[in-house]
Amino acid sequence: MSTLTATPVNVEQIREQFPVLNQLVNGKPLVYFDNAATNQKPKRVIDALLHYYEHDNANIHRGIHTLAERATKAYEATRHAVQAFINAKHTEEVIFTRGVTESINLVASSYGRAFLHAGDEVIISGLEHHSNIVPWQIICEEKKAVLKVIPVTETGELDMDAYRKLLSGKTKVVAVCHASNSLGTINPIKEIIKLAHEFGAVVLIDGAQASAHLHIDVQDLDCDFYCISSHKMYGPTGTGILYGKKELLEKMPPYMGGGEMIKEVTFAKTTYNDLPYKFEAGTPNIGDVIALHEAINFINELGKDAIAAHENDLLVYAAKKLAAIEGVKLMGTAKEKVSVQSFVIEGIHHFDIGQMLDARGIAVRTGHHCTQPLMDRLGIEGTVRASFSVYNTKGEIDQLAEGVERIIKFLK
Repeated sequence: MSTLTATPVNVEQIREQFPVLNQLVNGKPLVYFDNAATNQKPKRVIDALLHYYEHDNANIHRGIHTLAERATKAYEATRHAVQAFINAKHTEEVIFTRGVTESINLVASSYGRAFLHAGDEVIISGLEHHSNIVPWQIICEEKKAVLKVIPVTETGELDMDAYRKLLSGKTKVVAVCHASNSLGTINPIKEIIKLAHEFGAVVLIDGAQASAHLHIDVQDLDCDFYCISSHKMYGPTGTGILYGKKELLEKMPPYMGGGEMIKEVTFAKTTYNDLPYKFEAGTPNIGDVIALHEAINFINELGKDAIAAHENDLLVYAAKKLAAIEGVKLMGTAKEKVSVQSFVIEGIHHFDIGQMLDARGIAVRTGHHCTQPLMDRLGIEGTVRASFSVYNTKGEIDQLAEGVERIIKFLK
C-alpha cells in the first residue's frame, strides 16, 4: 500500500451526489462496500441518461433529423472524452463495447483468429478474472495454441522472474489485469508490456479495476489493447471501451457483422467501414455511452490523485482494523493495491459472513469473485471482499469491523 498525498476530498459533499446511499437496508443505513463489483452512480450520470431518453432519443450516425444529430453529437463527444481520459493518440482507437468482457472477447476472437497459429503461446496470469481466462482458452483450443500462466506469490503478487522465463519467440499475446478484482494487487504492467514487446508479443490489459483509481496513459504504457468498464467508474452498466492501437485494429477482421460496420453490402461481397465503426455493429447502447461522459467528468473534477489518496487511506485503515480481529486472515497483502481488502475467518463460511453483514446494512461481496484458479492457488473456496470508493468513510469501516467481531462471537 503506497503513501499518497493529495488535497483531501470532501466526502460528505460527494455522498450527497449519490442518491442510492441515502437509504436504509434492513433497517440500517446502507454501507456499500461492493465497489469492485460495481460502484454507485452520481446524480449527474443518472440525469444525463434521463435527459437522453426524455429529449434526444434517436438512433445515431445515419439519421439527418435534429434528434439523431443531437444524439450523435453527444455520443461522439463521449468518444473524445475517453480519448483524453486514457491519452489515446486517435479517436478511432476508442471502440465502444458492452464492457470489459466483450472487449477481451473481441480481441481474442478477432486478433486471435487472424494471427494465432498452432504452437503459438498466450500468457495470462494467475490473478485473472474468468473474463480474461476463458476467451483465451477458447481461441487457444481452436487454434491449437498453448496457454501459459504467470504464477502468483503468497502475498498475491505476480512472480516476475517466472514471467520472464515464460516469454519466448513463441509468445504472441500477453493478457493481464492492471489490478486484481479479488485481492486489489496492482501489477507492474509497464514492465510486463516492455518485456513482452522485446519478444514481439502484443499485450492486452484488463483495466476493469483500474479505470476509477489509477492514471491510465495508453501511449506511455505502450499497451496494444486496454479494456475499460463503465460501471466500475461511476458510469452505467452494459457499456465499456476497447482501446487498440490503430495499426492493429486496421488489420483485424470484424468481430460482429450487421449495420453500421459496413460501407457497402451486396450479395456477392461486403466492404467494411472505417475505424472505429468496423467494430461497432448494430444499434449501440447510446444513452449509457452518453451518460458515461458525465462519469468521466466526475472523476476528472475530483482528480485521480485525490480519489486514490482517499481510497488508499481507507484501505490502510480497513486492513489494520480487520487484522486486529482474532480469527480474521487478510488475503492479498501486495505492496501496491487498489482499494480492495479480502479476508477469511477461520471456521466460518464467507457466505454466512456476507448474509449477516447484510442484516446490518453492510454490502460486501462473497465467493470466488470469478477468480476460481486464484482461490485454488490460495487454498480457499472464497473470501469476503470489502472494496472502497471515494464516497466511503472510516466510520463505515468501523461498522464493518464491529459487525465482523459480533459475527465471530455469535457463531463461535
